[in-house]
Amino acid sequence: MPPPRRRRYKKRRRLADAAPVEADALISLPADVLNVILTRLDLRDAVRTSALSRAWRYRWEALPSLDLHFPRLKDDEGAPKGLRAVDGILLRCPGRVRRFCVFLDEPYAARIHDWLLVLSRRGVEPLHISSIDGFLALPSSLFTCGQLTSLSLFRCAIPPLPPGFQGLRELRNFTLINVRLQKKGGYQLEKIIATSPSLEELTLWDVTIRGRFKEWVIQATNLRFLKICSANDYGWNLGDLPRLDYAVIDIWHYLGGDCDFSKFLSRLANVTELCIYTCHSPTRDNIED
Repeated sequence: MPPPRRRRYKKRRRLADAAPVEADALISLPADVLNVILTRLDLRDAVRTSALSRAWRYRWEALPSLDLHFPRLKDDEGAPKGLRAVDGILLRCPGRVRRFCVFLDEPYAARIHDWLLVLSRRGVEPLHISSIDGFLALPSSLFTCGQLTSLSLFRCAIPPLPPGFQGLRELRNFTLINVRLQKKGGYQLEKIIATSPSLEELTLWDVTIRGRFKEWVIQATNLRFLKICSANDYGWNLGDLPRLDYAVIDIWHYLGGDCDFSKFLSRLANVTELCIYTCHSPTRDNIED
């Protein structure tokens, strides 16, 4: 009878020899079944399948679509792990990139232009970009992603619209949080919203527009959810919102000054739930009127 150490070695050897056989048995499954298996894995695990056997080496590159998600590290430790692999993934996998969600720090900020150009050709739908180090100046290639269904930007500076901008026809969710716009940025937002006929949810939270005060209009025929939070009024007005169900308006000084409150409320006549927050206090004359 062999000693225990030799028996353990033989057992490990048998398991190691059996692994490639089992992997090769899986690779013989129909392509659509393999695609379902790989897409349910985390991207890192899907790439690791290339080590199973020679037949698996390039299998992950044949996936028809990818979801690229790089969440923020805990304790503010910088950019997520795996960002350095984005260039290689986009180069080696020609399939569609369905979803792209990323937290960026300064070393990777310079790559966002090239990534957006590739994503626009790969039919990206949800696109979420967050900056860790200050405000990230986004390139105009952002607006070439014509198949977007959800666009969420955090701590970003939005560039002017490119010439010939045709709108985001499939956009349903538009979220801007702690975002800066150039001069006349209100008109830019007005055009994005007006040329997004599928838009259902709009959130403008701490959005800053440079330059002098200019009035602009939020008008969207299919909008159902509206949330505006800001310390200042940057000239927004409510236009035709026939399907609006829920609205949160949190602008500290909006109800003061020359604001026509009755006109403001008339634009919200169809909502089922309305929350208004302001630091404006009614005067005695207001109460008597």
